[in-house]
Amino acid sequence: GNAKDATRFARLLGVPVAAGTKQRVSDEKVIIDMIVGDVEGKNVIIMDDEIATGGSIIELIKRLKERHVKDIAVTCTHGVFSGKSIERFRAHPDINEIVTTNTVPIPEEKRLPHMTVLSVAPLLAEAIRRIHNGESVSSLFIDTL
Repeated sequence: GNAKDATRFARLLGVPVAAGTKQRVSDEKVIIDMIVGDVEGKNVIIMDDEIATGGSIIELIKRLKERHVKDIAVTCTHGVFSGKSIERFRAHPDINEIVTTNTVPIPEEKRLPHMTVLSVAPLLAEAIRRIHNGESVSSLFIDTL
């Protein structure tokens, strides 16, 4: 689902991109069929639009560790973190960092020491300013690469 975003992000960083394919068995269970791309010995950034239960991320991390990746960072736009997802992430030693936004409120008890929550307020404020001044809002989201 995020292949285009991951490709743009990789291009921005000047690094190669890899992707995993998955089959959803249930809300909490997924199967990662394969990982396309060279990840062995590399630091990896996992990008997702939303993390709810964390099942997809945990399964992907298992497959990545089989490919001997080094450090793993997890990013998502919407950190729902429902059910036991936080306990899963807390117990997982292979996640070095989690970065999300505050589009979904994350209570303090769900915040992990290695979690960064970025505010979307500046982006929303700029969009409101542009609307008020009759300026383009879409230009905020144009890929500059």
